[in-house]
Amino acid sequence: MLEHIMSLASAIVQPSEAEKPLLAALCTAAQARLAGRLRAGLSPEDCADAFPCAAALLAAAGLLPCRGSGGEVQQFSAGDVSIRTGGSLGEAAAAMERQAMALLDAYSEDGGFAFLGVRG
Repeated sequence: MLEHIMSLASAIVQPSEAEKPLLAALCTAAQARLAGRLRAGLSPEDCADAFPCAAALLAAAGLLPCRGSGGEVQQFSAGDVSIRTGGSLGEAAAAMERQAMALLDAYSEDGGFAFLGVRG
């Protein structure tokens, strides 16, 4: 399954030769992280295509911020002139991580639900 995850992650981020070892490590870590969130009795194989897709998105999300902003302007203002580029790599990575977790909601221990108690 790890090879499939790596293949999907590579399709998402198109890694350079220098980035491939990091992406491989991120794929391994993503696989372990997501496997740990599965409900008792479920394996990654039980999740069909959702698991490798989610792991690939999570690994890709880990690689994007490592690329840096490339020196792109995020926001600049001078008088009435304001310049802002599109979304940052960090924003894209966060969106990919949310999508990865959403893919596995049906299979995860918490189902994407969190409860915070409030003192009365």
